[in-house]
Amino acid sequence: MELKSAIESRRSVKHFDPNHRMTNDEINNLLSMAILAPTAFNLQHWRFVTVIDDKLRQEIRKAAWDQAQVTDASLLVALCADVKTWEKDIRRYWKNADEKLQEMMLPMIDQFYRGREWMQRDEAIRSCGFAAQTIMLTARDMGYDSCPMSGFDFDKVGEIINLPDDHILTMMIAVGKATKPTWARPGQLTLDEVVVKDKF
Repeated sequence: MELKSAIESRRSVKHFDPNHRMTNDEINNLLSMAILAPTAFNLQHWRFVTVIDDKLRQEIRKAAWDQAQVTDASLLVALCADVKTWEKDIRRYWKNADEKLQEMMLPMIDQFYRGREWMQRDEAIRSCGFAAQTIMLTARDMGYDSCPMSGFDFDKVGEIINLPDDHILTMMIAVGKATKPTWARPGQLTLDEVVVKDKF
């Protein structure tokens, strides 16, 4: 599928075939594309929790106001982020860069994030946003549909997946085979309404 077609045909699907399961190769292919998404300073904040266990899915569904896509989708991914990547063995993110570049970048990362908790969190969320869109467009290219989700009890789902203290849960994405068509797009704003040239 061409990228333009994937963008145009991607919709938030609520009804999935509960009997369909993606293969491990398909899941690995999907997430292999996700980790190519951009991140500030190449810190790769994302951590993808693929919820496979049926009992855990049922628990998460209860915490998501009984939304069926949680259990019926072929794959449920909780997009989490490590907000402290900037201080955890950061040389591994630059291992392929030459020594001179490493010596320039590594102190810069520390200076940028230290003492700026809001920036640590914001960058982690941005990184997950890039990865989420990559997952959804890759899924569409693979012939699957998806649904990004923020309608759930974040604290409860974090508890269910045993989220570490220095991580945040940013959203979930359900991926699978749609069983019903979505609504027509309810109304897109025009470019004139959303594009601002130079200044507001």
